[in-house]
Amino acid sequence: MATAKEIIESGKAVMGLELGSTRIKAVLIGEDKNPIASGSHEWENRYENGIWTYHLADIHEGVQKCFADLQKNVTQEFGAPIKKLAGIGISAMMHGYLPFDENGNLLAGFRTWRNTITKEAAQKLTEEFSFNIPQRWSIAHLYQSILNGELHVKDISFFTTLAGYIHWKLTGENVLGVGDASGMFPIDEVTKNYHKGMMEKFDALIAGEGYPWKLEDILPKVLLAGDKAGELTAEGAAFLDPDGNLEAGVPLCPPEGDAGTGMVATNSVAVRTGNVSAGTSFFAMVVLERSLKAVHEELDMVTTPSGDAVAMAHCNNGTTDLNGWVNLFGEFAKGCGKEMDPGELYGMLYNKALEGDPDCGGLLAYNYHAGEAITNIASGRPMFLRTPNAKFTLANFMRSHLYASLATLKIGCDILLKEENATVDKLYGHGGFFKTKGVGQRMLAAAMNAPVAVMETAGEGGPWGMAILADFMINGNGRDLGEYLEKEVFAGASGEVIEPTPADVRGFDKYIEVYKRTLPAQEAAGKLM
Repeated sequence: MATAKEIIESGKAVMGLELGSTRIKAVLIGEDKNPIASGSHEWENRYENGIWTYHLADIHEGVQKCFADLQKNVTQEFGAPIKKLAGIGISAMMHGYLPFDENGNLLAGFRTWRNTITKEAAQKLTEEFSFNIPQRWSIAHLYQSILNGELHVKDISFFTTLAGYIHWKLTGENVLGVGDASGMFPIDEVTKNYHKGMMEKFDALIAGEGYPWKLEDILPKVLLAGDKAGELTAEGAAFLDPDGNLEAGVPLCPPEGDAGTGMVATNSVAVRTGNVSAGTSFFAMVVLERSLKAVHEELDMVTTPSGDAVAMAHCNNGTTDLNGWVNLFGEFAKGCGKEMDPGELYGMLYNKALEGDPDCGGLLAYNYHAGEAITNIASGRPMFLRTPNAKFTLANFMRSHLYASLATLKIGCDILLKEENATVDKLYGHGGFFKTKGVGQRMLAAAMNAPVAVMETAGEGGPWGMAILADFMINGNGRDLGEYLEKEVFAGASGEVIEPTPADVRGFDKYIEVYKRTLPAQEAAGKLM
């Protein structure tokens, strides 16, 4: 097998680039599908005029700085920058709203998945379609803009997701992978395209507005994993690499959402597999063997990158509040003259949680920086509560915040696993929540009452998964994506598995009962504070 240097110099490396909530990361893989180089750029969303957003300038600069960091690392390691690539894949946070006119001008500020400002639209569309339309979905944002009487709607030429936008900048093609598209508008399980009947219902719903477009005209074209989705244009190459090293002509695979790349990164695209992505936001996905019996507002129906049906419980809030507490303890340690490495600090506090009571001893936390649709909380306020006779120990404190990160996810997944009796043989965890070995994994196993595996490759996350999808476009040769992953990428690897313990499961169930009863306090805090 060729060396990494030879692969880069010969233009056989494949790149995946993902725009996450707090980091944009690019990963380069070789013939063995393993990473050979990476680059990244840290960024943050903005909260402006009641909207969670990123400016286009932030997006452009972030992508370019991420690729520049990759080029710098490749040059330092291998002696020359990347000039050719065998394939590229772009992924990003799903959902949201990016409407453009016929000249490619953004008509309204980017509204990200984190917003909970489309309740009226989401409820009306859910009723109209008999299909759950969450607030963060692109169609909910479009319809809410119509209900609000926003003038830009008449000028829309197309609207897309963040991944779709970057792909369009690189190729000129307005397309999406089916997984990302399934977070814009419902997908028909048979045709693996937008649901025609629901599109007709939407057009009828807004017929009186007199817009010059039909919904089908402004949605991105849907493609499946393995399809070719255009080539890097000269303009696209100059956008991605302003230094001018990267050559045009590179094939791109369909752009995907972070949910799809998470499924690929954890080898969980087959029926009865599932994965939990745990970072700034948390979401769980289970590939279904049968359709759900009822419509649940707590569950999204999306797809794998190949178009198979997936039930997803999505939480706007993840580890942000937990990280804040860890940072506070770090500040205290520094004040005591013992500045701690972040990895050491997280490891110490996470492992301390394992010593806590299974039900957290009367301590309760809410990690709500933003609103949560699953629990019907419009505006979040992080909270920590305890009873007067609670066992107020560091172990219980940390365990309560680890539980809080998973609590809303558990509420959604309990509907799927207990009410709908969906079967999941194993859950795969990935994301920062699982970096401290065995801790987040054990908490998730307790929350879901299911075995949880964490693979070494899961640490590479979405950008690596996106690179694998680009490689599948090149080397899939018509095979099923699940078969390709099993035989070519993971080769039987199962990861390290932790089984749930009865005591932990009972403890988390007790915790969640109190959590749900106390939600009115969280709602009141959002209104009053």
